[in-house]
Amino acid sequence: MTNLKDTFESAVKESKELPSKPDNETLLRLYSLYKQATEGDLNTGNPPAMFDFVAKAKYDAWLKLQGTSADDAMEQYINLVAQLSNKTN
Repeated sequence: MTNLKDTFESAVKESKELPSKPDNETLLRLYSLYKQATEGDLNTGNPPAMFDFVAKAKYDAWLKLQGTSADDAMEQYINLVAQLSNKTN
């Protein structure tokens, strides 16, 4: 049986091979879950510039996951990729 990290790494690969690109909200969710799973809580010391809208959106999405464990973020990421795979198949 594979462990959570192996399943997560497989989901990361699968997310890059989806037949259709997810909407921006879903992409932000994938990004923030990935960052939380791999790096943990966001270091809030240097927020992005006010007019860097993409960086600000990523920052805010990751910040919302503050306190989420790496394992929980991995599980959420895996489930989201599975949902996206089922929608496109």
